[in-house]
Amino acid sequence: MTLRLLVPGLLIGCAVLTGCTGRHTDDAAGGGPSVTGSASPAGGSTAPGPAGDGTSGPSPTASPGTGTASPAPAVPATGRRCHTSELRASVGADHPGAGQSNFALVLTNASDRTCTVRGFPGVAFVDGAGEAVTPDPERATDEARQTVTLAPGAAAWSAMTYTNPALTGVTTVTPAALRITPPDETAWIPVRWTGGEVSDTGKASVPRLSPLRAGDGT
Repeated sequence: MTLRLLVPGLLIGCAVLTGCTGRHTDDAAGGGPSVTGSASPAGGSTAPGPAGDGTSGPSPTASPGTGTASPAPAVPATGRRCHTSELRASVGADHPGAGQSNFALVLTNASDRTCTVRGFPGVAFVDGAGEAVTPDPERATDEARQTVTLAPGAAAWSAMTYTNPALTGVTTVTPAALRITPPDETAWIPVRWTGGEVSDTGKASVPRLSPLRAGDGT
């Protein structure tokens, strides 16, 4: 009687034990439930690429600075316009010929950088009080303008020519100085005038300026 009761009990215990052992074995083999979305398809992640590129695929490992805009290159100190503060002005000696006076108005780069000038200088004849005493000189607009590159110490010059006032009979004045303004600048450089009388009318013997060119006019 006792033996007959023990045998079924042993069989039930073995069944329970076998079921537990089988469940743990399945879990260890990866047979348990999967988490939705955790698996990636073959070939890489489906995560989108950089915003706006319309692609998908593996995202590359970002390097330091990746995706940032490169800073604009610094503007070189050469090739920019010469400013009045960087220039020295002078007037060359008269080289008369055929009743004409011919002066070189010279701008010299006194700075430590290379810069450029282009076009005509501004010129005004003034008295000792700084007041203009003649009309503005004319410009030789029929002559080609060029960009002149001035290394430190280099010069550009404009030819100023006019007919001797004694030949045209116009009234004259003897200026005290010239005010020379570099192209595209507003500040001027004073230069003492030693060229004698000039016409104070716009009728004849009006000085005429050429565009600046390389050199000092000698």
